[in-house]
Amino acid sequence: MMKIEDILKGIEIVSLSEGINRVIENIEFDSRRVTAGSLFVAVNGSSSDGHDFIDKALLAGATAVICEKLPENPDKSVTWIRTADSSKALGFAASNFFGNPSSSLKLIGVTGTNGKTTIATLLYRMFIQLGYKCGLFSTVCNFINGKELPATHTTPDPVQLNSILSDMVTEGCDYVFMEVSSHSVDQKRIAGLNFGGGIFTNLTHDHLDYHKTFDNYLAAKKSFFDSLPVDSFALVNIDDRNGRVMLQNCKAQHFTFSVRAMADYRCGIIEQGFEGMGLRIQGEEVWTRFIGGFNASNLLAVYAASELLGATKKEILTILSDLYPVCGRLEVVKSAGGISGIVDYAHSPDALMNVIDTINEIREGSVQLITVVGAGGDRDKTKRPKMAAISAEGSARTILTSDNPRTEDPEKILDDMEAGITPDLKRKTLRITDRREAIRTAVMLANTGDVILVAGKGHETYQEIMGVKYHFDDREELTNALLLK
Repeated sequence: MMKIEDILKGIEIVSLSEGINRVIENIEFDSRRVTAGSLFVAVNGSSSDGHDFIDKALLAGATAVICEKLPENPDKSVTWIRTADSSKALGFAASNFFGNPSSSLKLIGVTGTNGKTTIATLLYRMFIQLGYKCGLFSTVCNFINGKELPATHTTPDPVQLNSILSDMVTEGCDYVFMEVSSHSVDQKRIAGLNFGGGIFTNLTHDHLDYHKTFDNYLAAKKSFFDSLPVDSFALVNIDDRNGRVMLQNCKAQHFTFSVRAMADYRCGIIEQGFEGMGLRIQGEEVWTRFIGGFNASNLLAVYAASELLGATKKEILTILSDLYPVCGRLEVVKSAGGISGIVDYAHSPDALMNVIDTINEIREGSVQLITVVGAGGDRDKTKRPKMAAISAEGSARTILTSDNPRTEDPEKILDDMEAGITPDLKRKTLRITDRREAIRTAVMLANTGDVILVAGKGHETYQEIMGVKYHFDDREELTNALLLK
């Protein structure tokens, strides 16, 4: 419970009715969850406008409303708070209601197209091993000191987010590592949070179904760095041309990392195989269980952030050598017959190219790569033909299959993908809509020593078809198929 006047700190108010001393029981932006004594925040979302549900919220017992537009005849028994941006107001209100928990934590945000999950998760594991109590917000799962909480979004809504942060404070967490999605920035889900640092990985073609243009996507990422406080740090990958863009107008302390150019933190690959790779980080050699240039960059970001947060070089390198890949990120499954199966979450053109390039750099002699790949429904359609072309060009055989079609017809999604297959690539491309059958076919086609890449779903344990989620785990399917080989 909290007085309205305390909930409104930091919110830009256009107008305010009487009753700011009223005590609020909870904050809701979904009218279906409103109960007696709730503060309802009317947010104009991507699919619906909360202002259309104000009456429903009042009937459910809301006694205060934050909105951008007042009703024609506002109920005088209700406290009305008008603001220019109710999405931003929701973030600040939620933070205030839960006692501004981010101010009691060292909160580090990781943003970019690829690498967010790996970097955030490895930082969480790093600082757990360093002896700290930590929290994690990731696409795969949220954690509070080892206790697992299901993750429904990369970045939760402001109420859920601050509620979990409050629990992290109660549990005595010192550090919290958070994936910061472009959606969450654009929708102001992180408004009101106090970040101790921000990490930028890269920016490639993705989420244009939401942002519409690449410039909008870039602007969302950059606004996160623009909002970092002066006493925080901004750590950016300058191997991506947008890395330095993130530092423009950023008040935080600037730091750079690179595997190709001069930077504050540098790294190089000494050797690599499917079991791992040797790196030279800041002049020191370390063996890791990871493969690929993009993972070298991810590990360098983890090293740099750890050092910026006070860990010593020896501590960091010792733990780095013990860390293991994140679930569904270049996860290797070996068969008794010598076939290597790899499951990866790559679901954008750049991510898929990175994984295929990595495998092709490692494989030797007559070893062939067979790739199984699809594309999600109700998402950016422009990347579908690109992903098919990348797979067909970089693989000995490609099998186009269904991913999460959601509300789309999977056959039409595959039609879009096939549009990227040129006549000379058709001879080594198959189309098998059933994902289980596609994986089994890939295994049947593989010979001893070959590599099978199953891309797109990674850690996910479901397939979403017409709004229904069915159990489906690429790792299970690939393992079972390899056992029958």
